[in-house]
This record gives sequence, C-alpha cells and structure tokens, in this order.
Amino acid sequence: MAKSANLETQDQLQTFLEALDTGTFADVRTMLRGMSAAEIAHLIESSPPRERNLLWQLLEKEDEGEVLQYLNEEIAAQFLRHREAEEIISAVEGFDADDFADLLQELPHKVMKQVLESMDEQNRHRIEAILSFPEDTAGGLMNTDIITIRPDISLDVVLRYLRRHESLPEATDTLLVVNRSGKFVGTLPLTTLLVKDPVMLVREAMITDATAIRADQSAKDVASIFEREDLVSAPVVDREGLLLGRITVDDVVDVILEGADHSLMSMAGLDEYEDTFAPVLRSTRRRAVWLGINLATAFLASAVVGLFEHTLEKVVALAVLMPVVASMGGIAGTQTLTLVIRGMALGHVGSANARWLLTREMAVGFLNGLMWAVVVGAVASAWFGDYILGGVLAVAMIINLVMAAAAGAALPMTLQRLGIDPALSGGVILTTVTDCVGFFTFLGLATIMFA
Repeated sequence: MAKSANLETQDQLQTFLEALDTGTFADVRTMLRGMSAAEIAHLIESSPPRERNLLWQLLEKEDEGEVLQYLNEEIAAQFLRHREAEEIISAVEGFDADDFADLLQELPHKVMKQVLESMDEQNRHRIEAILSFPEDTAGGLMNTDIITIRPDISLDVVLRYLRRHESLPEATDTLLVVNRSGKFVGTLPLTTLLVKDPVMLVREAMITDATAIRADQSAKDVASIFEREDLVSAPVVDREGLLLGRITVDDVVDVILEGADHSLMSMAGLDEYEDTFAPVLRSTRRRAVWLGINLATAFLASAVVGLFEHTLEKVVALAVLMPVVASMGGIAGTQTLTLVIRGMALGHVGSANARWLLTREMAVGFLNGLMWAVVVGAVASAWFGDYILGGVLAVAMIINLVMAAAAGAALPMTLQRLGIDPALSGGVILTTVTDCVGFFTFLGLATIMFA
C-alpha cells in the first residue's frame, strides 16, 4: 500500500514538474485547487527550489495559511521571511500558538520582532509565554489555548459555560480545574461532565491526581509520560503549580517523529530539519564541518598505523588484514551504541543500571570476539600459511570487540553527562576508538611476535 502511494505521489510530482517546465501555469493552478493542503505541502517539499517557488506563487492567497501548517518550518519560513508583518499574521491566522511560535523562531530576529509588535496584546502575550521557554521543553511545546473552570461551581454551570463557546480547542478531552490563584488542582473529563448529575460540584467529580507536566521538563520526558500513561492531553504548570497551558498528543507525535529523524540524521552529522532539496551552497556548508571532524579522526587513526611502519614493511600481509579488525570492531561498537542510545531515549538506561549494562555488553563482545576469532584466525593462517599471523589476528579481534562494546556502552552516558548529544557525536568518537584500538592492538602484537 505504501509503495503504491509513493508511486502515485511520484507520478503526480512528475506531472506538475512537466507542466511547470512547459509554462502551462493555468493547468497547474487547476490541479492545485483539486488537492488538499497536506498534499500541496508534500508536493512543495518534494520539489527542487525553482519549482518549489513557482508552486508557492501559483497557490491561491486564501490557501496559503492552511498549506503553511503542513510545511516543514524551515521551508515555511523561507516563503514568509520577506513578507510584511501584517501579511505573516494574516497567513498564520489558523495556527495553534505553539506552531506559530516554532515558525517565528525560524524567521530572522528583526522580522520576528516586527510580527510580535504587530499582534494584539493578548495574542502577543500568549506567543511570548511560549517563546520564553526552550523549543525542546514542555513550555516550548504547550498551547496556551485552554478552557479552565473553578472547583466550586456545578456541572450544570460548566455545561452552560461551554455552550457559550463557538468551538472547543482541538483535542479537548478534559477541562482544566484551577483555584482562584490560577493554580492547577485537577481535571474534569468531558465524559464525566456528560454522565454525572448536573447538580454535582466540579470538586466532587474532578480527578485530583491527574498528571501535570512542569514547563521546564524536556520534550523527551513529555513523550515518555504520554506513552506511559496513554494521555491525550496534559496540563503544563510552572514550579509554583500555576497553570500555563496544555500539551496535546499531536504535539507529542511530532516530538517522537523529530526524535527518530534526529537519531537517524545525527549519525551522519545532519540536522533533523535538513531539507532534501536545499540549495547546493547551504547543504555544502552544513556538511563541511562534519566532514572536517571526520577527517581529523581519520588522520589520528593513520597516525597510529604510522607508528608501526617498519613492521608493515616486513610483513606485508598485515596491511591486507588490518581492515578486518577495524571493521569488526566498528560493527560491534555500533550495535552497542545504538542499543544504549535507544535505551536512554526510552528512559530504560541510567546510572542505576549502567554498570550492569557495561558488563553485559563486554561479555557479549568477548563471546562474539572469541567465536569470530577462531574463524578469522583459521582463514588468515590458511591464506598466508602463517599460524602466528593467524593467532595475532585472532587475539586482536577479541581485544577490539571487547573494547568496542565497552566504548559503545560508556560513550553515550559520558557524553550526556558532558551535555553533548550522543546521537550526534557518538558515532565519530566510537569509530575513532575502534580504529585506533584495532590498529594498535593488531600491529603492536605483530611487532612483538615478528620482531
């Protein structure tokens, strides 16, 4: 089914690109009118820069706001950064406050300031409340569009109060109960409101032990709480318990998807918001830094090999077999690194069980090293007719796999304590460790045995 949908999307994209190339813009406008906002956004994101800009220009003005809601924030900001503040406010009129805040942060600071100054006081305060928190915290995720009630009123009064609203905020499954000071005291599920006796007071029907999320909690913690407690929405409070807003499950889904993107892209030194069709120079700048870091680590590994230049001159077979040790260590280390980073993301791995996990991974590395050492040792001995060489390779294999497992388990937790993203830099450091240890062990043992 997914494959069929992808083929249909590609056929649709090809049709649009051909129409744009031939200049039949009237046909393109007609086709765009027959598509949903989500489909148009996907089409724009799948197009190269020139065609992307043409599609945006051909879009009806009244449809821009809805399409913007489905676009990658960086791409949406590219379309808006040269607009007047009033035009931007008009385009994002249907945005949730948290989504609008995310988009504002992608705009140049001068433009963001102009937009905020052009907003009415109430909406500006709502957006500034969200902007005051880092983007990857509960405060940065929350939406300030909430309905609150007091505990000392009857359910009948609540029902009459709700009927005065034209609509309820999206994903509203509960009403948030606050005291006269604005502190969160509980929740009243809509299902309870509908089935309980209307004369009952809110304090008698509300849930007093409902989960409240602190505004400074990380987005990762928020996702874990929603997953663990099967929440649809949750209130966000400050350190004193004052209600600030709420987070809904659609925001959490975005966090989970961004987290998956981040883990995948960070392994290659890329941002999770990396635009597949970004201009050449922008992509070059972003990737150059990571390539430079990798080059430095490669020179470090080469320096280790250089220490044993005379040994390599005597035993040429060592140069042939070196990649075997480094490669096996790299794979074993990456397996452990990936497992530990995933465990940390899920909240399963921490200081309490880190020692046990490190010991377990080293044991796994030793057993795998022992098993494959027999294989590679036998192959090397038969290949080059030298049993000493095979033994050296086998011992180096065991040592490197044990060290790779230890590095893969210890690196993520060490980097996290240092405030460094394990997904971003763990892979490069691990590769350097396994290469250097593998080369040093193999060539060091060979130097001793063949000296």
